[in-house]
Amino acid sequence: DCNVGTYALPESGTRFVQKMLEEAQPKNFADLLQISGLTHGTGCWLGNADELISNKICTISDVIGCRDDIMMTLIHKYGMDKSLSFKIMEFVRKNKKGVIIPQEMQDAMREAGVPQWYIDSLQKIRYMFPKAHAAAYVIDAIRLMWYKIYYPVEFYAAYFSAAPDGFDGEIVMGGKEHVRTTLTDMMRRRNELTPTEAATANALMLVNECFQRGYDFLPVDIHKSHATKYLPERGKIRLPFTSLPGLGETAAIHIMEAMKSGDIFSVEELRTQAKVSKSVLELLEKNGALKGMSKTNQLSLFG
Repeated sequence: DCNVGTYALPESGTRFVQKMLEEAQPKNFADLLQISGLTHGTGCWLGNADELISNKICTISDVIGCRDDIMMTLIHKYGMDKSLSFKIMEFVRKNKKGVIIPQEMQDAMREAGVPQWYIDSLQKIRYMFPKAHAAAYVIDAIRLMWYKIYYPVEFYAAYFSAAPDGFDGEIVMGGKEHVRTTLTDMMRRRNELTPTEAATANALMLVNECFQRGYDFLPVDIHKSHATKYLPERGKIRLPFTSLPGLGETAAIHIMEAMKSGDIFSVEELRTQAKVSKSVLELLEKNGALKGMSKTNQLSLFG
């Protein structure tokens, strides 16, 4: 049910930030800076900037997003004294206990023409993010956005390779509708999910996004899969051995190294050379990864 394609992007993939994006409707880089500042601040968005935007008092471009904005706005927009503007910024950005802004500061702002909504907004803030930090986060996000838009298969493959937590190859290979059904059920039980299930739900959100964009996954294949990396293949993503729940990294590496030798022609040889357990072989067979491989090297006279 997400209306923005920000899963797997820095600081933008949570439902909280996604709802902010939907409500704020950012139009440019400066607006994204505002959102980054608001998400890292305290007392900045909920009950403050969100209400100003929803009540159409101002837009995302006008609300107080980063601490630097306070000083710069007071100086350049309202012509206030630089020293006093700096002091107001410093008072607000670390006002953790919610102390009332000194009356002389309020009077100076009103005299300069600062609107009351702005002063009230300042009073609600408990901590503000510096603009340089917000800019660093947004620049990283935009760099990855570019790859997500123009090289989607490579993006998803790289992301799942770097952050595979919760990825369940058996669920994914059930197809688009199975993923959506599983995800819907998990969201219905979101407050009861175990940490493992919560990680799987997060992974499935990105998998679902991938499916909705028209990109598919290829099953684990004993000849084509990597031990741990998700590989782009013919416009799709080939699952690694470790995408199967219960198949650990050590066993996956042993399987991949054994297959590289080119001397594996049967399941029996794979078990011997890769030194994997019977349960691992059963898991591979269950998921069709051993398709075309004979049980043993022995020839049958009766075909």
